[in-house]
Amino acid sequence: MTSPATLSDILTHGFDTVIDVRSPAEFAEDRVPGAINLPVLDNDERARVGTIYKQVSPFRARKIGAALVFRNAANHIETALADREGGWRPLVYCWRGGQRSGAFAWMLREIGWRAETLEGGYRSYRRLVVKALYDEPLRFRLVQLGGYTGTAKTDLLGRLGGLGVQVLDLEGLARHRGSILGGLPEPQPSQKDFESQLAMALDRLDPARPVMVEAESSKIGAVTLPPALWEAMKSAPQIVVTAPLEARARYLAQAYADVLADGPALKARLAPLRQHRGHAVVDHWETAIDAGDKVALCHSLAELHYDPAYDKSARRAEGSVVRRVHAEALTSPALDETARRIAGALQDISI
Repeated sequence: MTSPATLSDILTHGFDTVIDVRSPAEFAEDRVPGAINLPVLDNDERARVGTIYKQVSPFRARKIGAALVFRNAANHIETALADREGGWRPLVYCWRGGQRSGAFAWMLREIGWRAETLEGGYRSYRRLVVKALYDEPLRFRLVQLGGYTGTAKTDLLGRLGGLGVQVLDLEGLARHRGSILGGLPEPQPSQKDFESQLAMALDRLDPARPVMVEAESSKIGAVTLPPALWEAMKSAPQIVVTAPLEARARYLAQAYADVLADGPALKARLAPLRQHRGHAVVDHWETAIDAGDKVALCHSLAELHYDPAYDKSARRAEGSVVRRVHAEALTSPALDETARRIAGALQDISI
């Protein structure tokens, strides 16, 4: 049995494979990063055993559960694990390091594999994530990358990473582009899964160097930033990217091409803004949607919706702006040059 004391201990575990034997539903909500799911009870079997435990007797539930666990474990050995060699060393865990992981690890050890279990199971891992994100102060010096919607901030973060700048891509972790049109085809992670990915991303960073993060609200789609991170972002110095509205409209039309392609769904997303921006404005947007004029639509959305909302929040954060970097164009070569200028500004400013 392995007993990690810190989150880093789990993330750098040294085992060949991490196996989560919980049900698919438990695994889908959250998991140890990099784990594979080999459930010894599927969703229905877990519910059935739980019902028997509560309504009939714990003994009968354990007997039926044991039969199901060993039957499913045998199937995994014959299929998913059929190609593992004799020196294979897996780490196995379940919800609290109990019967499911213990039974599976015992079977693996009987075969000759060097299987160990995670003491406390998933719950011990989750406690370490909560400790890192909620109970301890953030160890990093953040610099926010701000600017109007359509200034390619997410794209610039990726380019900055390529230049060796430490970046934290919150929208990438949240699988959301952070606006009313920000949903992606892939569903967002659960809050716990988002926190796992965030904790892992933070663990990889060097506290001695600044970390650039895109200016966000406290929620990105359906997920919420931990308070310590959000407070650090609010007080962080900010480098602001500016660009002409026409260039931003063209960039948005390309970046949001998937969303803009579905006219009826786009109208449904914009409909709630009638109470905020007025019927005439939303009617104008719908006319542009019907005409297929994506650039005109993005121009109007930026001018009449995104920019006023940004101006309101920017006034509160004006004192944190330490540098403004203007991008006359948002083409790929221009963004490369803008990223180099931002990286230079990051070195110049005192953080």
